Amino acid sequence: MTDHPKQMNGAESVVRSLHDAGVEVCFANPGTSEMQFVDALDRTKLMRCVLGLFEGVVTGAADGYARMARKPAVTLLHLAPGFANAGANLHNARKARVPMVNLVGDHALRHQKYDAPLSADVEGACAPFSDWVRSGRDAGSFAADAMDALAVAKGRPNRIASLIAPADIGWDEGGRIAPEVTPDGPAPLDEDALSAAVAALESGEATVIIAGNGVLEDTQAMALLYGIAEKTGAKVLAPTSNRRMERGKGRFVIEKIPYPINAAIETLAPYARAILVEAQAPVAFFAYPGKPSLLLPEACEVTTLAGFDGDGPAALAALADRIGASPAQATDTPMPERPQAGGITLRNLGAALANALPDNAIVIDESVSSGGGTFPAGDAAPPNSWLALTGGSIGIGIPLAAGAAIACPDRPVIALQADGSAMYTIQGLWTQAREGANVTTIILSNRSYAILKHELHNVGAQPGEDALSMLNLDRPELDFVSLAKGMGVPGRRVEDIAELMRAIEDAAKEPGPFLIEAML
Repeated sequence: MTDHPKQMNGAESVVRSLHDAGVEVCFANPGTSEMQFVDALDRTKLMRCVLGLFEGVVTGAADGYARMARKPAVTLLHLAPGFANAGANLHNARKARVPMVNLVGDHALRHQKYDAPLSADVEGACAPFSDWVRSGRDAGSFAADAMDALAVAKGRPNRIASLIAPADIGWDEGGRIAPEVTPDGPAPLDEDALSAAVAALESGEATVIIAGNGVLEDTQAMALLYGIAEKTGAKVLAPTSNRRMERGKGRFVIEKIPYPINAAIETLAPYARAILVEAQAPVAFFAYPGKPSLLLPEACEVTTLAGFDGDGPAALAALADRIGASPAQATDTPMPERPQAGGITLRNLGAALANALPDNAIVIDESVSSGGGTFPAGDAAPPNSWLALTGGSIGIGIPLAAGAAIACPDRPVIALQADGSAMYTIQGLWTQAREGANVTTIILSNRSYAILKHELHNVGAQPGEDALSMLNLDRPELDFVSLAKGMGVPGRRVEDIAELMRAIEDAAKEPGPFLIEAML
């Protein structure tokens, strides 16, 4: 534990206590009410401080860091409006069930009654995007509040904890170091659920095991999962969106439940039994006329072997023991033939990526409408960690990549980024440049919100010129290479599939960020 001064203010006590408990990085976009934290971070030099030029970059980067470091960072945000800017990527982080502690500045306690221009309901702003919210009340207990927040974030399942920091309890003297609070461990395995899972697998009826979160991040758990499937004939599926999947050569190929509702219903239609492991019963992203919200057949019998608060790998080990299953051996997916010269299409994109991805890459997938073409690359490529958009709120890819690179500076990060959603948090390129993050961002440029064009048809619309114009990114066309250059990131535009592969391979070998605008 670090030696601490006998006297300190509330902000310094929080910084020192969080550091003692293992928090190493602060992603920040501070304002006036957080200056005491800026000062404490500078004086103590205990955390790496990463600046984002927009609060959604801050929370997206903290999410990417947590997914790869498997521990929380702290964010520093400014009042209710700043937290509101952070909300979309906090939504994604909450759906991913990653740990995060937000320090949210507020007006000094004595100033709050005067309705100053930036006054707002900070607790009310935090509540929809947080699992735990508290407002500090005095300097002496401020660090203890932070330790409660950290315990919530690290408990099972991981959570988003937001601690509101009135300015005066940050600058007031009397801060005291607080010890770490032991977080909640995983919920114990339910023996009745275990027996129900065994009964489902032995029923002779078509059974699907839907496994997410911790299972997909653990190669040994995946081996047991597929051993169970081989022993029983069960089908294995992953949820549509996942915070992290360990993929590539030597690892197991797992099919995801498709995003399009008709394909999802068709995929799940054969099953009379379903076993959930750190996953929920699949639900459509949206409601559509004449389509169900729940995607499993109505008569399907569902057993939750381990909930989000459980230990999926341990539950699978218990299940394998009950039915006498052993770990399976993974079979490598053949590398597709390296594409030759020609235009970039969804048909050749996956093969190109599989051939070009570097060893041990972290792949950030916000390819959106191009996902059907890009996702298969992860199975044939060298071993990789695949991080995806989890909450459906676009604009996570660029900051998620920055956070992942900060967590794992020795691994190349490849971000597959749709052009429309890139514009939500394009400022994250500046953070990548400032931090020297080893990120290659591939903008998949189809100059439209292509996925929304599909959704327009899904609700039965017959779109005309005005409707389609709201979904096209033209008049003027975006120039991502110029945008990147303006934020300190070199880049190039490519229109040929072979040139794209060479650009990825070249960029991955060089330190620091690079952007490739791939014209589809």
